[in-house]
Amino acid sequence: MTTPIRTNPVPPLHETGAPHLNTPAQPSPRRHVAIIGTGAVGCATALEALRLGLRVTLVEPEVAGGTQATSYGNAGWLSSHSVIPPALPGAWRRVPGWLADPLGPLAVRWAYLPKALPWLLRYLASGWTEARVQRTAHALRALLVDAPALHQRLAGEAGVPQLIEQRGLLHVFRSREEFAGEALAWRVRARTGVQWVEWDEATLREREPDLDPRYRFAIHVPEAGQCRDPGAYVAALARHAQSQGAELWQARATGFRLEGGRLRAVLTERGELPCDAAVICAGARSAALAAAAGTPVPLESERGYHVQVPQATRGPRLPMMAADGKLIVHWMEGGLRAAGQVEIAGLHAAADWRRADILYQHLRSMFQGLAPRPEQDAVQRWLGHRPSTPDGLPCIGPSAASPDVVLAFGHGHVGLGGSARTGQWAARLAAGVPVQQDLAAFSPLRFGHH
Repeated sequence: MTTPIRTNPVPPLHETGAPHLNTPAQPSPRRHVAIIGTGAVGCATALEALRLGLRVTLVEPEVAGGTQATSYGNAGWLSSHSVIPPALPGAWRRVPGWLADPLGPLAVRWAYLPKALPWLLRYLASGWTEARVQRTAHALRALLVDAPALHQRLAGEAGVPQLIEQRGLLHVFRSREEFAGEALAWRVRARTGVQWVEWDEATLREREPDLDPRYRFAIHVPEAGQCRDPGAYVAALARHAQSQGAELWQARATGFRLEGGRLRAVLTERGELPCDAAVICAGARSAALAAAAGTPVPLESERGYHVQVPQATRGPRLPMMAADGKLIVHWMEGGLRAAGQVEIAGLHAAADWRRADILYQHLRSMFQGLAPRPEQDAVQRWLGHRPSTPDGLPCIGPSAASPDVVLAFGHGHVGLGGSARTGQWAARLAAGVPVQQDLAAFSPLRFGHH
């Protein structure tokens, strides 16, 4: 039996203020914008800037969609309902556990704690009350609504339509009571227009026959989508941008040359790149560039791991998240992927591969038939850096030093899903044309000088 939960309807795309992709505005002729970073946000921004008639140069030292990229290891969710900030009321009670258990779903390395502490305090404060959580959710909903449709359009244009699907996402629980423990989050989602369907135990057994029987209740969110190979998708977007006229400046950006509040050039390791505007989309490595543009942002890496099992023969019919393990399981082009974990340890600490092994063991407990040890299944392990602000909202807006330098980073857990609309907004900001959306909640200036 399935029970529909009805809430307010999802607002259509035009009500969020995002322009239709085929309705370009008219910026000044051939304004030259440098897009710093070729992750999901950078590539989407480049494509939208080209659509607006801008001259575009991609500034990137690495290969788009390569294993070093956060996009590469993404869990593949285009979850338009991922509107809940990382911290919720009462999260402070869990801090001792985060410090005591280095292998828990969220862990903070002791050696990194002094540096991370100011960010962690802001993180806890951002979700102190339900009202604060609701404000964040409404802002994120404007960013994420219709994300699958936006990505289907981009993927089609880039020649990889098969990489984007919209079959909904499944949240599985050991009981209805476990689901009730997340009531606040689902109540907040409902107020933003998210709709879902409840699956009882019989429905779950029928539709997910490989799933361990300890799971007896599920929530299906039909509007959500998935990407079957985030690395290949981002690489295709980068290729498409270049085929449409974007140039590639293969170097690492280091700063900006500003004169009288106007941008004259992006500074890079191979010299100056003259340009009229720049968009910072360098993910977890964006903080130094933002500071160089007069806009310090408290940015932290929420380090995430994944395991992928190329030989897996059993798994979910729908992409799913297990409430008990806080991990996402999804079939990719290259096998069965389990992703999750949050580790606060900075950009440079060595990986703790025990965290990936925990993901694998939890995956084994969900779907029988995997080998007892990861090496027996040729399991691929990966670590990446989610660029996260403490309040769960990305920075999208002009810098303090110049309207010509736009910030577009800090998406945390919604970078892939939120990249398409971020690209629309950031490109319009760089073009100097109106954005038909109130971006105050995303303002990079909201943190002040920390």
